[in-house]
Parts: sequence; structure tokens; C-alpha cells
Amino acid sequence: MGSAKGGPPMSILARDHTAGSPPLHPGTAGRVRSVLASSGPTIGTSVTIAVALWFSLAPSLLPRTSSTQGLVSGLVVVLALAVRAGIARMRAPRPARVSGETEVRYLAASVAAASVVIAGTGAHHWQNALREAMGQAQIGPRYWLDVFVTASIVAALLVFSARAVRTILRSRQGRRIAVTIGTACLATWFAAGSALLSPAPGAPDPTSLSPLPSAAGLAGSKDSLVGWDTLGREGQRFVSLASAGSAVRTYVGLESAPDVPERAALAVRELERAGGFDRAHLVLAVPTGSGWVDAHAVEGFEARWGSDVAIVAQQYSDAPSWMTFLTDRDAAAESARTLTSAVRAHVDGMPASHRPEVHVYGQSLGASGAAAAFPDAEPGSCDTVLSGPPAGMSLPGGTVLANSSDPVVWWQPSLLWSPPDLSHARVDAPVPPWLPVITFAQTTVDLLTSLDAAPGHGHRYGQDQAQCTP
Repeated sequence: MGSAKGGPPMSILARDHTAGSPPLHPGTAGRVRSVLASSGPTIGTSVTIAVALWFSLAPSLLPRTSSTQGLVSGLVVVLALAVRAGIARMRAPRPARVSGETEVRYLAASVAAASVVIAGTGAHHWQNALREAMGQAQIGPRYWLDVFVTASIVAALLVFSARAVRTILRSRQGRRIAVTIGTACLATWFAAGSALLSPAPGAPDPTSLSPLPSAAGLAGSKDSLVGWDTLGREGQRFVSLASAGSAVRTYVGLESAPDVPERAALAVRELERAGGFDRAHLVLAVPTGSGWVDAHAVEGFEARWGSDVAIVAQQYSDAPSWMTFLTDRDAAAESARTLTSAVRAHVDGMPASHRPEVHVYGQSLGASGAAAAFPDAEPGSCDTVLSGPPAGMSLPGGTVLANSSDPVVWWQPSLLWSPPDLSHARVDAPVPPWLPVITFAQTTVDLLTSLDAAPGHGHRYGQDQAQCTP
């Protein structure tokens, strides 16, 4: 039907708004404007990503490889965005956009990007300062390119994995598959994981580092009361260390005797057989949770006292130190106290003029055992030598050696809300400022690489562990 003045029909006007263009639905233009307005990240997203990157780039105790820094940055960004998404779901619906919001979004994104560049510049200088203090090569622009690539890949993989899991769990069949996989993983861990951590009793260690030792003063030799195959990997490693003199090294493994008292009694008999009580100095080395005794400490004690020292160690666990610390942290103290009591009882029965001077040494978790075994040591003496003691540990007398860059010396739950006690630590590298929560998270990451530093930094200690005041 035409218009009153004979003009074209309204249907033609509706189609002829632009020559050669399809007609627009009345709501289409609004949707197009909405899409244009939503281009670019929201202000909240820009702020979230910037804060997450600041968090991940905060000063660390130890130098970071580009892959480690990229992994941390990517993980923190995804976690921050996930938290923001969760909060957004609990809030009221977002109000309608206002005029000029697109420009504000891009401005916020630009400011966020600039702030990340500033944070990255600070992180660059901090990483190079750590490297200079620890004798490592400096980083350059390539480092940050690798960080960006790694962080992007990590973030993309995490987002993809999360969406895939969510899609799977939405279906009943997917939930059944997830339960089946989870059950299979748990069953595999309980069936094989414990076997990996605790080798079968009496089974030869497949990672033996050397043939049977020939020196009579070493545990596991043909004359030894302790079988070579019962020493375990760390015990074999300990007795196989090179020596410039006639070393006396006694090691009693978990499989050498059935329980702690019998292991201590065996250690005393083995020391007596090897002539350990005839030396002027007797060092009781409390291993870490895995049974490891630091080779630098052994070298240091033998360099300090030469052929006048014997070293004995008694294993109390073969799990990683962190696992032993969480599940059975009293094992080190019990083992150290039992061995110390047995050794002291034997020494007390010797003529006063022939008694060796007894010292107790421990590093990391072993330090807590050493402190419990010899709580009455004089400050600064060589009665006890504690290297890298865990944070929060009550320190008795003796010699305490702790690096300010050692995350083991920093890490404890209270680090979330209070600064660490570094009064007993020597400053070996720039010390980062304490920041609530952030320092705890950064120190947790540093724990994973604490043994990668050179001796004298991180959780690595050198021969100076033996340089205590006699």
C-alpha cells in the first residue's frame, strides 16, 4: 500500500536504506555496537592480569630460569582469572555499558601493560643482581622472550584443559570416565609408588655407584658388619666418596637392622671394628630425610682433621626430605638421639685419655635431628654443626650455618603474615623485601630449585660447614 502522497511503499523504504546492502533487523545495529564496545579486555581483566604478573615477578631468593619464570607467570595469571570469573558469577548482573566505555577499556589495558613493563624491568635488575652475587651469567632480552612464550603456552594449555574437563564432567559418561581414571591413578600409586620409595628388604640397590669398597674403614667392605646391599643408594654414595687418607665412614641403612635401637647398636659395633673410636674426633652425621649426607661436609671434616676423624651416619627414612618432614618429622630426632646415646655410652666406658671428641652434624631436616640429640652444646662450639636448619626450628648452641638465600631457612606457614627470622643467617646475596602472601608463594617456588645453586648459596653448603670453633 502506497503513502498518502503517492510515494513508494513503506516496505520498499525499509529495504532501500543503503544501495546494495541487505536489510538490518531493528536489533542488529544495537548488537553490532555491543560487539564493538566489547572489543578489548574489560577493565577488570586488565587489572587482574597486571596484578597477577606483578605477583609472579616479585623478588625471589634464587635466580630463575626462563622456563621456571614462564611457568609461574602463566599459572598465576590463569589462577587469578579463574578467581575473578568465580567472583563474577556470584555478583549481580553487570549494568548496561555506558558511552565511552571502549575508550576506557583500552586506556586501562595500556596502563596495565605499562605497569607490567615496569615490574618486568625491576625483575630484570633483581635477577641480574642475584646472578652477580652467585657468579652466574646475566640475563638479556632473550630471557624475557622465552618467559613470554612459556607463559603463553602454559596459560593456553591450562585454559584448554579446564574447558575440556568441564565439558567431560557435564555428561554422565564423562563423569564415569573421570572416576575410573582417578581410581586407576590412586591404585597405581599405592601399588607402585610405595615400592619406588622403599625398595624391597634385602634387595640389591640397582643404582650402586661402585663395587664393594676395599678399604677396611668403610661400611660395606668385605670385613664390615654392615652389608653393602643394605646401605641403600645414599649409604653407598657416602662411603664411596673419594678420600685423601684412611677414611673411617660408617653408615647403617634402613635394611641393615630392623629398628632404630638395633641400627644404633650396629653402628657402634661397626665403628669399633673400623677403629673409629681410636680417632681424635668422631662426627655423628644426621642424614636428610632421604638418607643423604652432604659430600661437601664429609670433605670438610676430613680436610680439617685428616686421619684423626671418623664419620658415622644412621638412616631413618628413604623418602624425600619434604615428605619425611610432613609425615614423620620426629624420625630424625629419634634416630639422632638413639645413636648419640649409644655412642656416648661406649665413649664413656673408654679411658679418659683415649676418648674421642664427639660432634653431631646435620643439614636441613638432619639439622633438627642434630639439635635434638645435642641440646646442651655451647654456642659457637663444634659440638653441633647445623647447616640450613628449617625455619622455625629451635636452635641450641653449637655452630649454625644458614644462607640468607636458602628457602628452607625462610619457609614456614607464618611467612604468609610475618617476616622470617634471619638473625642466624649470613647474607650471601640480595635479600628480597618481605611481602605478605607473595613472599610465601615465591619462597615455595624457590624450594623446588634450592639445590641448583653453587655451594654457599641456596640450600647448598660447602666445606666451611666443618670450619667451626673447636
